[in-house]
Amino acid sequence: MAKKTGKQPVPNKGKNRYDSIIEKIFDNHYSAKNNSFDFTREEFEHTATKLGIKLPKNIGDVLYSFRYRKDLPAAITKTAPEGREWIIEGAGRAKYRFRLASANRIVPNQSLVTIKVPDSTPEIITAYAQSDEQALLAKVRYNRLIDVFLGITTYSLQNHLRTTVTDIGQIEIDEIYVGVDKFGRQFVIPVQAKGGTDKHGVVQTQQDIACCAEKFPTLICRAISAQFMNDDKIALFELTVEDGDIKVVEERHYQLVASSQITPADLKAYNSRQTSSH
Repeated sequence: MAKKTGKQPVPNKGKNRYDSIIEKIFDNHYSAKNNSFDFTREEFEHTATKLGIKLPKNIGDVLYSFRYRKDLPAAITKTAPEGREWIIEGAGRAKYRFRLASANRIVPNQSLVTIKVPDSTPEIITAYAQSDEQALLAKVRYNRLIDVFLGITTYSLQNHLRTTVTDIGQIEIDEIYVGVDKFGRQFVIPVQAKGGTDKHGVVQTQQDIACCAEKFPTLICRAISAQFMNDDKIALFELTVEDGDIKVVEERHYQLVASSQITPADLKAYNSRQTSSH
């Protein structure tokens, strides 16, 4: 049974201030008997003051960092039982929740085949994209990879949708699409883009699905994650949540190339795969 982490009235000077703040908040609430507990945005201010740390201008970046960019401090992770991990969820406006969940990270399956797609990205977009995330969203949009992946016709509705969801609080979706299939069914497709070292976890998928259920109740939600791989390959995942855990519905890898790089052998292989799938 994990023991309560030790009190730290003064942070280690060599420790990242984000680590010091989140570790102290966790320590204030943690009990080995509980699988979850809530905390508030106000606690960041109180904790920073108590530790003598200058509070980050963007408090939300502390949470974003631990959700998607970096691991929680060892003092927190060591309290999780084997096969479980602590995640940080939204619990309402300016409220958050630490919860034990199954350890799971969505990473590309390196054994999957790569599908070549003619690159339709305008060169001026490629030249001036400001970040991995923006470049990835642009490539997905201009090459209609959501359509290719899901087999439906889709349209980009909005970038960086910031909204509030009941019982979760404020969220942001990188891009949201709407679509229609040959039967007339209509879809809403939240897309999260991950570039660099960012990680996709259960929290983001949960809040995307909850947002779509609340804002687009008559549409079918299909949550997508897009990630850059090596050699500029793009991995697309359709994700869902079952029993609080994130699950992969489908995964495909695409590589944007000049048309001349798609050989007759490539096309023959794609045709045979399609035939064998029926």
